Amino acid sequence: MLGFVRTDDVALVVALGDPQRTVGAYHELLRRGREALDAIRDGLRHENAAVREGCCRLLDHLVDTDSMNLLIAMADDPDARVRIAALHALACDRCKKDACAPAARLVLEPALRRLTDDPEPRVRMMAAELLGKFAHTEPSATAALEHARLNDSSPAVRKVASWYAPGGTIYRKTAPRGAR
Repeated sequence: MLGFVRTDDVALVVALGDPQRTVGAYHELLRRGREALDAIRDGLRHENAAVREGCCRLLDHLVDTDSMNLLIAMADDPDARVRIAALHALACDRCKKDACAPAARLVLEPALRRLTDDPEPRVRMMAAELLGKFAHTEPSATAALEHARLNDSSPAVRKVASWYAPGGTIYRKTAPRGAR
């Protein structure tokens, strides 16, 4: 099948940490969908950061209400790649087949913290994208995006924040009808 000795969900989750098997394992877990969710959720606690990152990427497509708090907690993972994947999963609506977007009350605090305090610019960029979802409704998101647009040490973070801050390209495109 995939060249694996074991192909149960747990073995496939562990294979996410093996560069030689990660792509096949990822696609097989994605194909299995909801039936693999328990193993994917457990993988968020794996010692290998590549496994945790792969599980966050899978939850980008398979997230459900039972997984949301686990995914939000991954925004504080010690590994930057995991934080990026978790924030992406929380921000991205394109990848999800059903509507399971997180509420602002659940994600604002971790996204604000990551945008202002994370040492990794790519994490701050993804936090800006997540905060951008709430720029029209949450003053704290708008203020943080404006601050990052003007003051972040990374030109890339300043650029992304400018897209989502008032007046930015994405801000204008996502404005509620009548406000454009």
